[in-house]
This record gives sequence, structure tokens and C-alpha cells, in this order.
Amino acid sequence: MLTSELLLPLTWRVPSLAEPCAVHRDLWTIGEETASWARSRGLVVGDADTSRLGRGRFERLACRVFPDVPAERAALFSRWLLWLFAFDDLRDETPFGCSATEVDALYEEMARAVRRGTPRAGAGPLEIALAELWRESSREMGGDWRRRFRIHLGWHRQGCADEAVGRRTRTPPCLADYPRLRRRTNGPFMLDLAEPVLGVEIPDAVVRTRSWQRLFDGVNDVTAWCNDVASYPHESGLGNSFNYVALAVRELELEPLAAIAWVGERIEGGLARMAEAAERLVEEAAWRELAEEDRERAGRVVRALLSVPRAQLDWLVESGRYSPMPDTSAPSPRRRVGVALR
Repeated sequence: MLTSELLLPLTWRVPSLAEPCAVHRDLWTIGEETASWARSRGLVVGDADTSRLGRGRFERLACRVFPDVPAERAALFSRWLLWLFAFDDLRDETPFGCSATEVDALYEEMARAVRRGTPRAGAGPLEIALAELWRESSREMGGDWRRRFRIHLGWHRQGCADEAVGRRTRTPPCLADYPRLRRRTNGPFMLDLAEPVLGVEIPDAVVRTRSWQRLFDGVNDVTAWCNDVASYPHESGLGNSFNYVALAVRELELEPLAAIAWVGERIEGGLARMAEAAERLVEEAAWRELAEEDRERAGRVVRALLSVPRAQLDWLVESGRYSPMPDTSAPSPRRRVGVALR
């Protein structure tokens, strides 16, 4: 059984996960466009099925979270997902991920590309793709959203650098501290993208409420921990202990299946906190002061965020990213897959 399938019991234990997500009618076209974009930008090279990134099928997640938006907007989120996982693979599967200096230097160049809106001359695929995604996503968004996105991008940068230090020194965080670190490395800026994809901007007064922050953090936590369960076999094979399941195995002295169940309980609790935060949000003064039309628009973002966990669970099971690598014992000389650092 795939580890990701061990998460499926959540769909009948947690009421909010019981209803399957709708899927965008243009799923296949969006998938083809995402794959073509990844190849043309140098993020996936060669036969896509020979890399975890190429087998990710990220459009299947994007099309579940955003089943009713124009196809080009769902495709935009699919490309962002591919970019994030390409960067994660570079950190997880190459020596680059153990150097805080290299991680921070690359991120500095990418942050500059976001500020400029264009990559520097001679930039690598990750920087070029990020600059393009930023231009497309921020085009119609206001200053508050842009600042918030950049702040969350900075959190991701710091989290990746901190994790690189731990990997180099082989000192993973303690179990109690891990959720805070994982919240940053999970890419919190990805949740900000619900707004440009839906064509909505949440007022800053709402974003600053405690309920919104609890909802935002809850979705981030749940998705991070689900991904840790699904990726545990692969990461443990790499000796990567920066994983919730791996830390539970080590600190709580649990067998892997028991550790997965323990993380599953944390996920279930996180889902309950998400639902509670969404209910309390409508009682916040900042929410009640919105015009009815603005509340409806903001509600679309809330509903999209609440749909993410079920969409992710279905994607984790379907995605080839968490399946064993196909047999490539006699590869073609032209079969070369990966992400270039520079």
C-alpha cells in the first residue's frame, strides 16, 4: 500500500473531507499545458515519467481546488505547484539543500527577480519561471496583497535556509518545534495565490484578524503534514529526517505505521481548527463591515482554502510523485531529467 493511501481513512472520519471535490472540466488540457510549460522552461528535461517532478500531475490538485475558474487561471496555479516542488526537489535530492549559503543566495536572486519582475541575465530555470509566474499573478493585485505575498516568500526563504543548516549539521528540529519550521518550508505564499486565481483580493483588515490567521496557518499545517506522510518512504530512503513521521519514529520510539497514525491524529485536529476558524471568521468585526458583495467574494477564497485538504488527499493518491520510480536500468542516452541550479 502506498503511504499516501493511509491518509484515506480521514475522508470518512472527518465530515469536512467526506464530499469529493469537483474537478475542472479542462483537466486534461491544463495538464498538457503544464507539462509543456515545464519542459519549455527547463524545469523538466527529457522523459517526464522518469522523474518524481514530471510524474507529479499537479494539474490534478489545481483542478480540484479551483474547478470553476477560467482554465488559464487553474493552469497558473498548476504551474506554481510545479515550481514549488521543483525547488523542493533541488533541496531534497542534491547537496544544494545542505548549504544555507547556497539556498539563501539563490533565493536572493529569485527575490530580486520578483521585485524587478524580470530574471537577471544568465538566470537558471527556477528564477526565470518564478519571475514569469509573479508577473502573471500580480498583474491585477494591489499593494497589500503584493506585500503579503513577498512576506510569505521571505518566510519560505528563511525556513529553507534554516532547514539547510540542520541538514548540514545533521540536527533535525525536535518534534515540538517541527510544525513551526514546517509551516515556513511548506510555501505559505501558495495560499495567497487563491486570490489572483479567483480574481479576488481579501481586505487587509480581514487578513489581520485572528480567525483568518488561524485558518491560513491551519491549511498550511494540514497540507504540510499530509505531504510528510506521503513522502516519508522516499525521504527516509534519502536519510532525510526533516519529516513529521520520521521525527515521531525517532522521538516517540514508534514503528512507522504507528507514527503515521500519530501524525494522522495531528492532521485530524488541524482540520477541526480550520473549520472552527472559518466559522469564527464571519463573526469578526472586519468581516461584518464588508459590503455584501465583498463578503461573497471573500467567501469564495475561504471555500477554496477549506477545499484544499480533500483535494490534496485525492491528488496524493493519484499522483505518480509518490509511486516507485519506473525501471530505468537501460535508459536511453537522451533520458535526462532534473532541474538546473544555474
